[in-house]
Amino acid sequence: MARVAVIGGGISGLGTALMLGRRGHTVTLFEQDARQAGGDLERDFFHWDRPRVPQAIQPHSLLAPVRTVLRAEAPDVYTDLLARGAREYHEFDWFGEHPPHRAGDEDLVTLRTRRIVLETALTAAVRREPTVEVRRGCQVRALTLRESRPARVTGVQVGAEAHQADLVVDASGRRSPVPAWLIAAGCRPPVVDSHRAGIAYLCRWYRLRADGPRDPGRVKTGSAAPFALAGVFPSDNDTFAVSLVLSTSDPTRGALTDPAVFEAVARHFPATAAWLDLAPEPHSTVLAMAGLDNRWTALADDDGPVVTGLVNIGDSLIHTNPTFGHGAALGLRAAQHLAAHTDQIAADPMSYHTWAAQDLRPWFDAQVKADHADEQRLAEGSPPADRRAAALAACAFDDPVVMRVRAQVRHLLRLADDAYGTDEVDRHVTAWLAAHPEFTPKHDGPTRDQWDALIPS
Repeated sequence: MARVAVIGGGISGLGTALMLGRRGHTVTLFEQDARQAGGDLERDFFHWDRPRVPQAIQPHSLLAPVRTVLRAEAPDVYTDLLARGAREYHEFDWFGEHPPHRAGDEDLVTLRTRRIVLETALTAAVRREPTVEVRRGCQVRALTLRESRPARVTGVQVGAEAHQADLVVDASGRRSPVPAWLIAAGCRPPVVDSHRAGIAYLCRWYRLRADGPRDPGRVKTGSAAPFALAGVFPSDNDTFAVSLVLSTSDPTRGALTDPAVFEAVARHFPATAAWLDLAPEPHSTVLAMAGLDNRWTALADDDGPVVTGLVNIGDSLIHTNPTFGHGAALGLRAAQHLAAHTDQIAADPMSYHTWAAQDLRPWFDAQVKADHADEQRLAEGSPPADRRAAALAACAFDDPVVMRVRAQVRHLLRLADDAYGTDEVDRHVTAWLAAHPEFTPKHDGPTRDQWDALIPS
């Protein structure tokens, strides 16, 4: 059994500590924020100032790996998550009646919940775990290293204390100080691949009224204009978020922080208008997030690991902007792999780095590609995709076979080229087009003139 130090108490850090502890490893988790989730859920979500975790207040949809990892590794956490209000939504629920079952269909489930609900359930489980010690309000200042080729990380420095560990896990997020520490210590630099995403997100939270309508009916959760996207995120405990996405260069972006302007614009998209028509109570201001990038940080290069005794996980390893909602899913998937191979990785982390490159890196590359296309399209107000590509997206909402592969891609189960490039999908899309000869690609959101008319001059 290994002694493990985990830097960072977010979802990836908590998940890693819990899975390691339940396998008998001795874990110490260091989190510099003295506050923890688990008091009042609404106060924690709306009134906890978390400048190092700007995504905490943004909407989340927890993809299949969150559910499958938790059910396998911590079923009590999953039960607790549902008890606290998280809701399961199977992708086939769109059709009302599910199609004949195929292997893997059981995993095509989104957890509709705010991030704070998952953090609260994980925090409660970690507190119960006797092999895990959580030190809150403790900031790790440096790594301790032993000279060798390559150098070996032997623990962390917290104040005047040098805490020894067989393995250190960097789960400190997208602003991780660890790469700078390694460079300052004379190690080879981590290999960083970073791409700025020229996309801005704005969201506002609402709550359904107890005495009001509860269901918008059979409405898609996303709509698009040539220059903007709109989406709704049904969540836990009668909450939902409305989100707008546009280019960071859009001159109207600043005006959307006015709640009245934000809501007026959102009402011009069918997806979000249907939910706003339920007359919900607003529960937040308009919350903006920009300055985003996609960043891959590898602690190994062509010569092998830059250090031993250290691995990174979660946003410290793979940080993507929220478009596809990959963060929690990939973080828990990595935590599961790490926990299952801890002793081997503590001795030599190269197998972990190789696994991450093979299993996680393709999703990073897919996000970069999609963001580049979205950034260009939103900035230029490009027309919809070509007819067949648009038909593939539209067909999914009529045809369970195409919905299945769409869901497999969305839930990180298959890459797009593999999922969509089959004869079966081709046959179904061709048949759908034959049945819809009038189909032409189009946006369902406002025109530019309609949008600009809503923006104060």
